Amino acid sequence: MTSMRIPVQMLGQSGCRLEFPDTTIYMDPYLSNSVQLLDAHDHDLERQIPIPYLPEKVTDADIVLITHAHIDHCDPHTLPQLALASPQARFVGPVPVLNRLAEWGIAANRLMLATEAWQELAPDLRLRAIPAAHPEIERDSDGNLACVGYLIDYAGRKLYLAGDTSVRQKIIDTLVADGPVHTAFLPVNEHNFFRGRRGIIGNMSVREAFQFAQEIGARQVVPVHWDMFAANAVDPDEIRLIHQRMNPGFALLIRPTHLNLGNVQVSIIIRTLNEARYLDELLTVIARQEIDSITYEVVLVDSGSTDGTLQIAERHGCRIYHITREEFSFGRALNIGCEAAAGEILVFISGHCVPANNRWLQHLCQPILDGQAQYTYGRQISGPESHYSERRIFAKYFPEKSRIPQEGFFCNNANSALLKSAWAEYGFDEELTGLEDMELAQRLVKAGGKVAYVAEAAVYHHHNETWPQVRRRFEREAIALQKIMPQVHVSLFDTLRYIASSIWRDWRCARKEGEQVELCDIFLYRWNQYWGTWKGNHEHRKLSHAEKEKYFFPD
Repeated sequence: MTSMRIPVQMLGQSGCRLEFPDTTIYMDPYLSNSVQLLDAHDHDLERQIPIPYLPEKVTDADIVLITHAHIDHCDPHTLPQLALASPQARFVGPVPVLNRLAEWGIAANRLMLATEAWQELAPDLRLRAIPAAHPEIERDSDGNLACVGYLIDYAGRKLYLAGDTSVRQKIIDTLVADGPVHTAFLPVNEHNFFRGRRGIIGNMSVREAFQFAQEIGARQVVPVHWDMFAANAVDPDEIRLIHQRMNPGFALLIRPTHLNLGNVQVSIIIRTLNEARYLDELLTVIARQEIDSITYEVVLVDSGSTDGTLQIAERHGCRIYHITREEFSFGRALNIGCEAAAGEILVFISGHCVPANNRWLQHLCQPILDGQAQYTYGRQISGPESHYSERRIFAKYFPEKSRIPQEGFFCNNANSALLKSAWAEYGFDEELTGLEDMELAQRLVKAGGKVAYVAEAAVYHHHNETWPQVRRRFEREAIALQKIMPQVHVSLFDTLRYIASSIWRDWRCARKEGEQVELCDIFLYRWNQYWGTWKGNHEHRKLSHAEKEKYFFPD
């Protein structure tokens, strides 16, 4: 079966390495410091990112695509050495590029003219040149383009690698006629007066690139030509901010490591706020999942992370959407992710959960695939830093034995899956302060639907909360529980009784198991758990903005 998950390595400037089955393509590899050495002894034109590897170490190139003759794309210190290291490589480019490659000693039988007709490169892989305006579309007397971009068709999915170009209607029309374009690599180093005065041509602005992507119907955009030279740089945070503000309807991938080109069956949705500590591990384990004919995407809904969360998500090729703190609720964030999701099954996992095995995704989705349930949730195992009392809670609600289907409507979106058609019918309640999973499941079960507990779909759930955060978590869940189960009422006497009883049970269990647990830790956890529950059970006001900040966001 053709794999539609393609490894990609960004090389800086417009360069990248695309690893298709049996064919590795390099695009505009600039693996030297030629611009400063040969073209301008200018500190602002010294490369700003390390050379990923020396050209003489590139032994795996099958196809090398060159867009035009400028030395940051057609590099005399890279291409001859690469040609020697990869004797199997063929070089594709417009006439000015091929003339230079011939001058550098690369044999004519290895050179291919970049034509506007489709050229077969390998099974399921073909290529055609697209006009590029740098700064205008130019042709020689034979009609050959001087500067090109490339359209790659891989098993029916099209990737557009623009090279250096401004926006022209001719280019849009060509891509629309040959589309749809799935993934577009677009330059974002805008032309302006000051760059022009220094002889830097420039390309699209970030906004132009995003509008261009909308015109050609791209589903994913990889911005390029922003990271190599200080004189030509764009701050990646500016790119992210414009994407967030424009909300253009496609995924933004900054320095991705993979491209997902498949027809998505499963969308993995992650809500994040400063989840950098565990997110890279989570996404790495997701990438290692052993799945049976499932294709998936990862959709991340972020509410203002500042700790590197977005950069990690971009590297892993996630589709990123944003929600402001003013708009945020757990249900609203999930609804945004579900609306954007392409999959038939929606998988939810917390940004601080990590799957415990490589069959997690298959196990979690299987009851839905088999028609046994519309909503599933998996086991949660406490992380090594979890409080002893929380480990006891996890053991109670997430036992070792599956129940497919289960009785009742308990479930938990830290590790769950939902049929998208069920979400479309019910949706998550955006006003709840928590337990949006149980509220939807309650309506689903009342209508005859089924919920399943899948113990084999286990995750490690890492909680690193302060005592006030523990108390607020149980408080907001108790507020939400009033709507779900209004008959539940917790008195002050009940609260004190629960605190005393749970402390005694925890301490007794710890002694029986030989656990070295401080009684103070048990007391503080159970006190904050039940005191927060009592407060939430007696809270009837609609939350103000300040109260939402207190409940939803860390100090």
